[in-house]
Amino acid sequence: MKIPDGLGDALLDSASDAIVATDHEGRITFWNPGAERMFGFAAAETDGQSLDLIIPENLRARHWSGYRHTMATGTSRYGHGDLLSVPALTKDGRRISVEFTIVILRDGAQVTGTVAVMRDVTKRFEEVRELKRRLAASGDAKARS
Repeated sequence: MKIPDGLGDALLDSASDAIVATDHEGRITFWNPGAERMFGFAAAETDGQSLDLIIPENLRARHWSGYRHTMATGTSRYGHGDLLSVPALTKDGRRISVEFTIVILRDGAQVTGTVAVMRDVTKRFEEVRELKRRLAASGDAKARS
């Protein structure tokens, strides 16, 4: 199937989801308007910056360990289509919950970076957490009666 002319640019530039590409070292090389809306950083502020801009400090060591492994081996413990859920940081320091998929970029056999497509699911995450809290409280009340 032939990809329609302009489809790639249209998707990258207008997607409501955040699309973020990185190089082999984890520096940001692409930041679409969806990422601007989600995280609050303009694309110009992120160009060449580390992903640490959006990774909470307590998760950085784990993230970079996995990232270096992926860059060295060309493999990830997350398969195609796996939906990952993690906390992230916005420009103003707020923590949000994001779900994302990741694709490894290659130039022939060499791994050159990644692309992640992210969606802010903070509202849903908070609603589920509140529902679980209410269910637990309801169960505790029934146990006492």
